[in-house]
Amino acid sequence: MKLTTKLAVTTAVLVSFTAPQVFADTQWNVSLWGKRRAFTEHVEKLAELVSAKTNGEFTLNISYGGLSSNTENLDGISFGAFEMAQFCAGYHPDKNPSITVLELPFMGVSTLEQEIAVSKAVYNHPAVVKDLARWNAKLLMPSPLPQYNIAGVGDAPNSLSDFKGLRIRATGGIGEALTIAGAVPTSMSATEVRQALDSGVINAASFAPHAHMSFGTVESADWWTTNLNPGTVNCPVVVNVDSLADLKPEYRDALLGSVDESLAHYVDYYNNQTMAAWGPKLDEKGVERITLSAAELKAFKDQAAGPVHNAWIDSMNKKKLPAQELYDLVLETLK
Repeated sequence: MKLTTKLAVTTAVLVSFTAPQVFADTQWNVSLWGKRRAFTEHVEKLAELVSAKTNGEFTLNISYGGLSSNTENLDGISFGAFEMAQFCAGYHPDKNPSITVLELPFMGVSTLEQEIAVSKAVYNHPAVVKDLARWNAKLLMPSPLPQYNIAGVGDAPNSLSDFKGLRIRATGGIGEALTIAGAVPTSMSATEVRQALDSGVINAASFAPHAHMSFGTVESADWWTTNLNPGTVNCPVVVNVDSLADLKPEYRDALLGSVDESLAHYVDYYNNQTMAAWGPKLDEKGVERITLSAAELKAFKDQAAGPVHNAWIDSMNKKKLPAQELYDLVLETLK
């Protein structure tokens, strides 16, 4: 037998032994953005748990910006460019109108645990399932965030009237509420905010504490509101419906069965690490803390909550969504 023939036979035999192991493993690509931070800790924990439960046979390959932009993650899920992704409802409310109920201002959510509860309730509503199915997406878990507050440059707003004319990066219901206060909300990707703040395109940005740190606004800020609390954004993690259906049952169980533990890890991380670092960071950078009076806050809520909520219900009714039912579901869950 010639040497080349022997080599070919040997190679074929090796491939026959190794190929089944290579192709037995399942890998999912996960599209996130920015960098690893509190906002992504539940996804990182999910990847860890899934790999452990399947002995490394099912893995989640997490990419920070390498697969898609954050505003196009839902599109990528729709045609199977990747199997899992995170996005924020306010980035494209027309694509996911049903879950924008979770971004309405002054809904009474005050803890991360409450944010998880209301998100899960809404995600499981048939109208919401149908809404996201248009993108071949299944809502897997929320990314619970605390109430947003605003960091900005220049003169600090010591009353609601001082917000008039301020150009503030704010999306969804938060932006609508700030409009009523006289501000000028601007929607842009989180990764663009620091440059916009430094260049004077905007005066301030509405973020949760982790994002003020992760995206650098706290590095430039002169002031931060401690208690404006106009609302938060809803940023779910979704999976491609077909990819989920194609998983081996034991892999699917490992994935779905790890969600609650991943969320518990997230809440612990946010409360005990992110928030513990926030105060010292403000002190380090010399950021002035602005605390509005109870009377100012009540006036803001009275002016903004009703009109914004009613406008949302009217708009969603026109889209043939059960708007009042979704709105009431949030309130009932909070009870």
